[in-house]
Amino acid sequence: MGVPRILDHIVLAGPDLAALVEAFERATGARATPGGRHPTGTANALVACTRGGERVRQYLELIGPDAEAGRVAAEVPRFGIDQLAAPRVASFAIAPADLDATIERARAAGHDYGDPEPLSRRTPDGRELAWRLGLPRDEQQPPFLIDWGTTPHPALDELPTVELVALRRRTPDVEGESARLAALGVEVGDGADALQVVHAETAGFEFDVVVDGTAVTVR
Repeated sequence: MGVPRILDHIVLAGPDLAALVEAFERATGARATPGGRHPTGTANALVACTRGGERVRQYLELIGPDAEAGRVAAEVPRFGIDQLAAPRVASFAIAPADLDATIERARAAGHDYGDPEPLSRRTPDGRELAWRLGLPRDEQQPPFLIDWGTTPHPALDELPTVELVALRRRTPDVEGESARLAALGVEVGDGADALQVVHAETAGFEFDVVVDGTAVTVR
């Protein structure tokens, strides 16, 4: 089991961002740093990842309703937040070398990601971060695709860190899901740089971080 090198970030969504940040800190010892607010009615907090003790361009995004804007979970469909009673690992993003070419390749394999969508958010210190996304038509079939362009990667900011050691996809259809992910350039398998796809009756994700020498699984 491992983490694919093409991974950009993992999304941990909850109906209350402040409560999610507190729960994550209790589980891992890392208190996520406020990241910013999105036009979609969400806000986030970030934790950078290390691999083998070294910082990498990968991070964890804790996301929930933008409380500062008065938004509540029932008003935020993004990542299924309006349906959540508790936090869950909702999705993950990959950063292909060529976003447009990857979208075309996925389309040729029967996976529709539409056209790249420009998005942005403003950080607490007033900076605007901009990126492009490729979003699957079916949000139940992550990952989504991201291209940061000239924007500095968020994982390289001054953030708390956790050692990320594994990302797993749970699915009733291991063969089909593995083929779909491979078509997007995601390495699948049991290697240190691969996403493990495992059989489960209910689809979902989980990841492992190391805390004080012990692996902690977050679902």
